[in-house]
Amino acid sequence: MRRLGIALALMFVVVACGGREVPDDQGLHQDIVSGTSGAEVTFDATVSNDPVESGGHERFQVKATTGEVLEVDHNTTLAPSVPIHAGDQLIIHGQLYIDPGPRIGVHCTHAHTSSGCPNPGWIEFAQNFYE
Repeated sequence: MRRLGIALALMFVVVACGGREVPDDQGLHQDIVSGTSGAEVTFDATVSNDPVESGGHERFQVKATTGEVLEVDHNTTLAPSVPIHAGDQLIIHGQLYIDPGPRIGVHCTHAHTSSGCPNPGWIEFAQNFYE
């Protein structure tokens, strides 16, 4: 019984501390305006098109609540695909990239980091995390 109490107390501490980043939509907007490619971002988004699988990545576009349209490159060799469709709501945590053109997107949305991803990321959809 005592072990159960300790386990519940530890679980409460983890939940109380949050454990995951919360969306900062204005922070994303500022990073895009400032051209801060490589920034770690967490934001709310609406899926614009159904995902397309290409080269071990699930690619789709989203519209952030601040109006920006971003490409999401979700590595399906390191994380499970996200069962989404146009119109679905997501929270995305990953690394912002701004390529010439400009082409704006987010990658590193997986828990297992690769050589180009300094921090683990994730996508939340329907209260499930795909990482």
